[in-house]
Amino acid sequence: MNPNYHNPVAITFGAGMLERLPQVIGSRKAVLVTFPEAEGFGLTGRVRKLLGDRLAAVEPDTVPNPDVASLTEMYERFWREHGDADVVLGIGGGSALDTAKALMVGTPSGKFSELVQLLATGKPFVPARVKPLVTVPTTAGTGSEVTPWATVWDRTPGVMKKYSLHLKETWPEAAIVDPELTLSLPAGPTLAAGLDALSHALESIWNVNANPISDTHAVAAAREVLATLPRLMKDLKNAELRSRMSLAALKAGLAFSNTKTALAHSISYDMTLHHGLPHGIACSFTLPMVLARATGIDPARDAVLAQVFDMDLKEAPASLGEFLRGLGVSTDFAAYGVGAEEARRMVVNALDGVRGKNFIGAGAPA
Repeated sequence: MNPNYHNPVAITFGAGMLERLPQVIGSRKAVLVTFPEAEGFGLTGRVRKLLGDRLAAVEPDTVPNPDVASLTEMYERFWREHGDADVVLGIGGGSALDTAKALMVGTPSGKFSELVQLLATGKPFVPARVKPLVTVPTTAGTGSEVTPWATVWDRTPGVMKKYSLHLKETWPEAAIVDPELTLSLPAGPTLAAGLDALSHALESIWNVNANPISDTHAVAAAREVLATLPRLMKDLKNAELRSRMSLAALKAGLAFSNTKTALAHSISYDMTLHHGLPHGIACSFTLPMVLARATGIDPARDAVLAQVFDMDLKEAPASLGEFLRGLGVSTDFAAYGVGAEEARRMVVNALDGVRGKNFIGAGAPA
C-alpha cells in the first residue's frame, strides 16, 4: 500500500460560504470561467457584487465535456485578452472546472494546438505560463475542485481521443464548496453527479494506489452516497441532504485525488465518446460488475470494501446493482446499445488503459 497522501488545496466548506470569495481572491484580478446559465441563475451577478472591480472578465460559454473544437477559440482569446489577470475562478460543474484548468495553463504562443500536442504525448511537461485557480463547484459529484486533473476530448473524425491534463501546477489553490449552490440542480444532473461521486469513492478503494487516508475518505463518501442519494432524488430542495451530498462528493474527490480512478472510469471513456452516455452514468453503471471482479483479489482491499457494505461482500455486487436500478440506471451494456462482444472488447481495452491499470484486478483474465 502506498503510504503517502498529498492534497494542497485550501478548502472552505459550508452553506453560504460563497460569501468568503473576496477573502480567498484577495486583492487579485480574477477571470470567471463558468457555464452559460450562471447569469440567469443570478450566480454571475453575485460574483460581480462580491468582487467588484477585482472581477476582470467573465468567460461564460463553457460546454459539457469540453473538447478541442470548443476550447480553441476560448483558450486563445483568454490568453490574448486576459493574460494580465492574476487568477482563474472556475465556477460550475465538472466541465466548467475542467475548462478553467485548461485555460490556466499557457503555451508560449498562446495557441491551444500547442497544448493539445503536449497532452497527446501523455508525458508531464512544464507549462510556459500558469495562473492560480480557485474552484467553486455547483454540483456534488466530480470532485474536480480538489484534484489536478482535467479531461479534454478530441472528437475530430479519425482522432476520437480523450486527453488528461495533469500537472503539479494544475492543483487548485483553493476551493469553496457551498452546498447552497447545488439546490437548483435538476434531477438528471443531480443523479449523474451523485453517481460520479460514488464511482470516485469505490474506484479509489479497488486501486493499486490506495493509501490509508484515501481509504478513510472513500469509505465515508461511499456510505454517505448510498444512504443519501435515493432520499435526495425524492426531495431535491432538501438543504440538509444537499449538504450531505456535497460533503460526500468532496471526500470522494479527496480520495481519488491521490489514487486516480480505475476500471469503471476506463470503460466510461468509450461509453461517453462513442455512445454519448453522460459521464456520471457511464462511470457508474458498471460498478457492480467491477466490484464483483475486485473482491477476493486482495484481503486488505476486501476489508476496506466491507466497511462500505453492511453485508457479506459476496452479496454486495447484487445489492449495488439493485441500488442503481432503483435510481433508474440500468447495469447492462445492452441498455446503452452495446452488444455482448463489443462490451467484452471494451472491458479488455479498458483494463489495458492508463486508468484500467490502476485496478487491483488488472492482471486477471477479462
